[in-house]
Amino acid sequence: MSGPAPAATTAKAPANHKKALRTVTIISTFGGLLFGYDTGVINGALPYMQEDLGLTPLTEGLVTSSLLFGAAFGALFGGRLADRNGRRTMIMVLAVIFLLGTLACTFAPNTEVMIAARFVLGLAVGGASVTVPVYLAEVSPSARRGRIVTQNELMIVTGQLLAFIFNAYLGNTFGEAGGIWRWMLVIATLPAIALWIGMNFMPESPRWLASMGSFGETLSVLQRIRSQADARAEFEEVKAMAVEDYKSKMGSWADLGIPWLRRIFCVGLGLAVIQQITGVNSIMYYGTQILAESGFGREAALTANIANGVISVLATFVGIWLLGRAGRRRMLITGQVGTTSALVLIGLFSLILPEGPARGFVILSLTVTFLAFQQGAISPVTWLMLSEIFPLKMRGLGMGASAFVLWIVNFLVGFGFPQLLAALGLSNTFFLFAVLGVGAIAFAAKYVPETKDKSLEDLEHYFKTMAGKRPQEAITGKA
Repeated sequence: MSGPAPAATTAKAPANHKKALRTVTIISTFGGLLFGYDTGVINGALPYMQEDLGLTPLTEGLVTSSLLFGAAFGALFGGRLADRNGRRTMIMVLAVIFLLGTLACTFAPNTEVMIAARFVLGLAVGGASVTVPVYLAEVSPSARRGRIVTQNELMIVTGQLLAFIFNAYLGNTFGEAGGIWRWMLVIATLPAIALWIGMNFMPESPRWLASMGSFGETLSVLQRIRSQADARAEFEEVKAMAVEDYKSKMGSWADLGIPWLRRIFCVGLGLAVIQQITGVNSIMYYGTQILAESGFGREAALTANIANGVISVLATFVGIWLLGRAGRRRMLITGQVGTTSALVLIGLFSLILPEGPARGFVILSLTVTFLAFQQGAISPVTWLMLSEIFPLKMRGLGMGASAFVLWIVNFLVGFGFPQLLAALGLSNTFFLFAVLGVGAIAFAAKYVPETKDKSLEDLEHYFKTMAGKRPQEAITGKA
């Protein structure tokens, strides 16, 4: 049942298992860095593309959202391919797609080629959004899983911040030069190469190896990234769950006929939707345009938009700290209340204040506040919970389907925002997002369970036990 072990998983365990785990985390989250850079760079590149490629509001939305449409399919199929071929192998394939997609975007001669190239790049972004959090969840000890998995979210927002900084520097320094947006895009080739090289030396997920029946390799990997005592104890737990699930290790849509699996699946889809309907990516993709319309000039808006990236990184640090101390569910609901309140205020002040620098700074302060709640609570909790709520046999399918829905909603926001802005104006567009935010709060309060301080195997047993209980009992875990 178990074939020859890859060299990366059979190497002698290093003496310092904490350093080994830290290295695995850093290298694999370059996938998150690419995710962030490739989604954030369009924010500053788009105004220059408009001139060079002659974009209209429709084609502007298509260029932005084609990556998101591709990401939906990358997420849907990426999870299944990672189930079949391994998490590590899938991340290496994604690194190659990141590189090729970036080069295609950089040298795109017209709008049609740019849209197609962004779709290909989106396949890698979507695949990374599924595979990297699952890989991190499966290599992490349960006590540190929240902090380790959310480091991917930190790398995502760091990638977006780097995109904003490079955009501002290149736009303000070389903005008059033709095709400056191509230089903004091509920078992403560097982390793609680093990801591919680094993953050659990383181990495969021990839980995936166990699901394939490769128990010797499972123990070898655990001994590489755990103390000897912890490796042996965790190995017994992982092995027992893998044996239990082995006959049905590749979950299918037919498994949704089982009530407890269907419930988890629906919660996962709901988490994906409510993370996006806050409208966060209207700010991450069109922040420069929003600030320009609020009262900043184009170059000033590029610089001011860096504040959105800075607060996203700082808030994610706070979110990682909070995950070790607060419940996931409480953080999610608090974040939704905060973002919805900020959306209402953005709508109000953009309505009542006259256009000019004062309104620009007010809107900037409110987008910063919005992102503090989004990136400090909603985003890290969403990706963490999606990586941990699904049982082993359904993890690839469940995570893939949830991420597919997340990226489709993201696509709709990215595609529709320029047209909403043109049709409704700034204030009414944000009021619309605020209404959706109220629905998100209601969903989180009623259906999202608590998952803090439970191993992945504990969670599977927990959901099975809760399946026969009423919704509120399933949320609290109390009869």
